[in-house]
Amino acid sequence: MSEPSAPGPAAQASAVSGSSGLAVSGGTVSGPFGLAFPGSTVSGPSGLAASGSTVSGPSGLAVSGATLPAAVRGRNSGPAGEGRGPVDGATVEVVRSHLTSAAEEMRATLVRTAFNPVIYEVFDFGISVYDADLRLVAESTGLSRFLGANDYSIRKGVEYVGRENLCPGDVVLLNYPYWNAAHSYDATLFCPVFVGVDLVGFLCVRAHWMDLGAKDPGYVLDSTDMHQEGIVFPGTKVFSGGVPNREIIELIRFNSRMPDLVIGDLNAQVAALRTGERRVRELYVRYGGDVVGSVVETVIAAAAESAAEAVARLPQGSWTAVDWLDDDGVTGDPVRMQVTVTVADGTFTVDFAGSSGATAGPVNLPFGATIATCRVAFKAITTPGERTNAGHFAPLEVRAEPGTLFHAVYPAATFTQWTGTVALELIYKALAQGMPDRLPASSGGDVPGFMMVGIHPETGQMFAVSNNDPVGWGATPSHDGMNAANHLCQTQARNTPVEVLEARTGMFFERVEMREDSGGAGRFRGGVGLRRDIRFVVPGEFLSVIKKTRSRPWALEGGLEPEPNQVVVFPGTEREHRVSTKRTRVEVGDRVTLLTAGGGGHGDPRERDPELVRRDVAEGYVSPDAARDTYGAGDAR
Repeated sequence: MSEPSAPGPAAQASAVSGSSGLAVSGGTVSGPFGLAFPGSTVSGPSGLAASGSTVSGPSGLAVSGATLPAAVRGRNSGPAGEGRGPVDGATVEVVRSHLTSAAEEMRATLVRTAFNPVIYEVFDFGISVYDADLRLVAESTGLSRFLGANDYSIRKGVEYVGRENLCPGDVVLLNYPYWNAAHSYDATLFCPVFVGVDLVGFLCVRAHWMDLGAKDPGYVLDSTDMHQEGIVFPGTKVFSGGVPNREIIELIRFNSRMPDLVIGDLNAQVAALRTGERRVRELYVRYGGDVVGSVVETVIAAAAESAAEAVARLPQGSWTAVDWLDDDGVTGDPVRMQVTVTVADGTFTVDFAGSSGATAGPVNLPFGATIATCRVAFKAITTPGERTNAGHFAPLEVRAEPGTLFHAVYPAATFTQWTGTVALELIYKALAQGMPDRLPASSGGDVPGFMMVGIHPETGQMFAVSNNDPVGWGATPSHDGMNAANHLCQTQARNTPVEVLEARTGMFFERVEMREDSGGAGRFRGGVGLRRDIRFVVPGEFLSVIKKTRSRPWALEGGLEPEPNQVVVFPGTEREHRVSTKRTRVEVGDRVTLLTAGGGGHGDPRERDPELVRRDVAEGYVSPDAARDTYGAGDAR
């Protein structure tokens, strides 16, 4: 058997049965190749098909005049809906699953190639797949609010760049907070997907970068306008036609205190996008644009119908709730949050009228982030068991006046996005008034985040590594809340392992344990929170990021409210005091204790099953004193 020809040019009038790097006029190639010039005929895939070439397989880029097989042409090759008919159920599920798998492969690529532990350990990212009309068709697991934010930001990004200015191989960077639906360190990269000359969809990967030159390293806690929060890109091509834009990438590099991490994560996101491009193209090559387009229409319509039916089954009415953030990071004054949720006439409306106006500090929420928060609550209450697409949000309407806490406008500071975390539970608090059988009490009410920034003694390099601690979840009408779990806004996100924190920072963890009596008492008990004792072995700065230390998580139906979150710096010394969101200078030997809140209780504690109380005492969740005094259980030892 003869070996296949080596890659290289296929000269005029030559025939090649293996790979070819270049197919010139008159050349015939039956395998894959990189570039097809006019007059060449290729039966395999093509990286670039120039005008006048004929390709019988998929093409990554087809210049005007190239001939591609009909099956490859995308949904925009003719008028909308042209040639489409019903698609059988099996094909619908196969195509839908292929799109979901494409998103999951993008996720795997990102996790395996990212440089920053907040991406590969914590999963602080969101990955979405869209059709050519920018409708969500698939997503992978990640931060739930990121996934909703992608929908808003990609529309703003495409609008800014111009659809007509997008070409195969382009990758666009967007982190302008009011368009990106997040703060400036949540970098959104998106790309168009072409099959031949047809634009068939878009891919989006959002992930947290560690530094883009903001006024402070690590996390910005007290900015007063956007320009203190790092370099901003409104929709800038970091790759053009598949080629890196060196000037832009160098601009990013020279504006970061940790350039290796940031550039590494940028490349990881680009790798994830390229993985998605390949998988989506494969789908179009296999089934054709008409079939894929019909499937997308089918699944979006089915999702919209399912969401409409779910809204129709909800109790009808309007309910209002109020809660407070500790402060805005600058003034020290509590910040009012108010929401009214109305379910009526097939619409689920979330209105933040009555909330604070824009604040001086960075707790203002871009409107896209507000929409994303509402989508998380809406999806959980309507169609939690279904894979998400654009149709699921058809009945949802979100309102917030521009220039207020929930609709930040330029130049409002937006870096500390904890407002959205607390707002998610605020929406549930309103809904619980009208549908108490469907909703739990409040969880610990916040994401108790912390970070250390300093210089690593072994490498001499700056580090900034963060963690979000777990809280107790609220009790439900039928069972106890989960103990020490990530806040419900974080879905599949994880905390940073102790091993990573100790190896890459100057923190040593003397104690990490669940807190006795931290869950709100009730017929069903709130989950317990966590205690974490930290001793510093390297000098630096300790950042606590938490906005619910002054007000308790709420309970339901006579349950009791637990103590709020606490951060105690320099415990056991004359300098001991409590903080919430604060940047604190620490030296070797200093300590910090974090006490995260448990969840709210549900129902009268005196109605709790005595056997459950005895089990709680045995497992250390409830003290003997609380069992006797709060639950009336007598001797529960």
